[in-house]
Amino acid sequence: MPAKNRFPHFLVALALWAPAACKEKPADEGPRYGTNPALEARATYRFGIAPIYNPAKLNFEYQPLMAYLEAQAKPGKFVLEAARDYAHFENKIRGDALEFILPNPWQALEAMKSGYEVIAMAGDPEDFRGLIIVRRDSEVQKPEDLKGKKVSYPAPTALAACIMPQYFLHTQGLNVMADLDNCYVGSQESSIMNVFLGQTAAGATWPPCWRAFQKDHPEKAAQLKVMWETPPLVNNAVMARKDLPAELKDQVRAALLKLPETPEGRAILANIETGRFWASTDADYEIVRTYVEGFESEVRTVERK
Repeated sequence: MPAKNRFPHFLVALALWAPAACKEKPADEGPRYGTNPALEARATYRFGIAPIYNPAKLNFEYQPLMAYLEAQAKPGKFVLEAARDYAHFENKIRGDALEFILPNPWQALEAMKSGYEVIAMAGDPEDFRGLIIVRRDSEVQKPEDLKGKKVSYPAPTALAACIMPQYFLHTQGLNVMADLDNCYVGSQESSIMNVFLGQTAAGATWPPCWRAFQKDHPEKAAQLKVMWETPPLVNNAVMARKDLPAELKDQVRAALLKLPETPEGRAILANIETGRFWASTDADYEIVRTYVEGFESEVRTVERK
């Protein structure tokens, strides 16, 4: 065996165990020399997803997408980063703490202020609409039947599952802030479960989470129904920090757009309840700015915590 290939087994194991991205050593330690070439450094890219599910379910649904991106955009490691609630996720955006994010369209406008740019749209625009769920045995038949009753939403900044349903109820003659007992319950599934348990008379969600709930809890879903749905707007954004290399952003965009082309990609899309990704830019989200301005002038201010 050539001398250059002699390497103690325990050092090989240690080299394989060592984290890919390490903190830079102080300069006074000087360079280190060895008989083998150093392992190639790999950057770590944190990918934050809006908390449409609880962290455990979010990880289950989106981890295959992270593995796919890691294989397509080399070299680099993609790490899924969950948030405990909408406010936590939005604080991460404002703190410029993540390399890639998948926010709702209102959060995308906030992210633009913090140095992010849109590189793709996640799902068809027609699939981004608010749903208002009631029990099948509910006495609620028309919007005015909700007066004085509790209505659940994931969070006050959930666009499809709160802002759009509240705007819809406003157009139906309700004073959303005075006529309803608005309950912000933390997640899409919790909003639906509050209705199932009879803790709220109605609950807001959006199509991907309603489809997931029907698959995960078919017996519970059978006791619920969609009473109203809002017109669509524009779907969630995939965004990247502007300071990332253009080549990396192009690789990620291209990888997302070609997901429907392979069985593996179609399985990933089915897992995250997304039809496909579309090429998109910041300009596609200006419609959201106009929409939210109308909502704020007529209904309430969108809380920024």
